[in-house]
Amino acid sequence: MDHVEFGKYLSQQRELRGLSRDEVSQVTKISPSLIAALEEGQMERLPSRVFVVNYIRAYATVIGLAPEEAILRYEEVDKATPEPSPVVLERERRRRAWLALGVLLVVALGVGAYVALVMTGKAPNPLAR
Repeated sequence: MDHVEFGKYLSQQRELRGLSRDEVSQVTKISPSLIAALEEGQMERLPSRVFVVNYIRAYATVIGLAPEEAILRYEEVDKATPEPSPVVLERERRRRAWLALGVLLVVALGVGAYVALVMTGKAPNPLAR
């Protein structure tokens, strides 16, 4: 069983009980997009594991499953999923660092351009009274 199959299991159990995702979302206060991610096995769209376990506990309680059984099923799936390699993790860390640097550069260029426009009189000076 993988995360997708686990999600299908949850979805099937919910549907067997005649409940919609929205109904589960309203009672559990878990956003519909997170319920959908959980049921579709899209773990990359979910927060850290501790939150997911609590989501599963609340979800199971609402649809009438034994919460501890549902959590045990999830833990079996989660343990069977291999961790990303250190190389992949490092690549992702570097990608995020470059992205942050790019955003910072764009903001700095925008501020610089605005200051230049103010100094040349082509834009109103916000400090002038």
